[in-house]
Amino acid sequence: MKEKKDTITRRDFIGGTIRGLCLLGLGGIGGLLVNRARANDLVWQLDPYKCVQCGRCADNCVLEISAVKCVHNFAMCGYCRLCTGYFIPEPNALNTAAENQLCPLGAIKRTYVEDPYYEYAIDEPLCIGCGKCVKGCYSFGNGSLFLQVRHDRCLNCNECAIAKNCPANAFRRVSANNPYILKGTEQKS
Repeated sequence: MKEKKDTITRRDFIGGTIRGLCLLGLGGIGGLLVNRARANDLVWQLDPYKCVQCGRCADNCVLEISAVKCVHNFAMCGYCRLCTGYFIPEPNALNTAAENQLCPLGAIKRTYVEDPYYEYAIDEPLCIGCGKCVKGCYSFGNGSLFLQVRHDRCLNCNECAIAKNCPANAFRRVSANNPYILKGTEQKS
């Protein structure tokens, strides 16, 4: 009886090598996905209680148009005829003419409700996150306008360029399950 030698043919060697590389590649992809999932547990957000409306959100975001947008807490709003977040100081008239508006891009829409009430809504695609309206609302109004990172736009950079340049240290990492710090609904931290 002849003994069978354990020899590996060239075909077996190449096939085994290819299978091994495929498994190694799948393992690498799995590792990347796990790391990405861990990184997505936390996202960047702007704390509206710490924000000083410096205007750097519009200039320092890695995106051409900042992921930071103005939001409006309607429950806090006074629906004033003279909204200091909407009008420039000492406007020519209390109307929607561009020369009377504080927002450089007209991202706040003013709608008449009933005398003397008006509703102000943010057109987010127009908003660049400059914070001029927020500063006006905070300085002379009730602070119902504030800035937030919009996560449908944000790249969630490991080191957020805006956070790095924020003079008030108002950016922080928050849970991706609850990514917004809505003014009036959360206590100062």
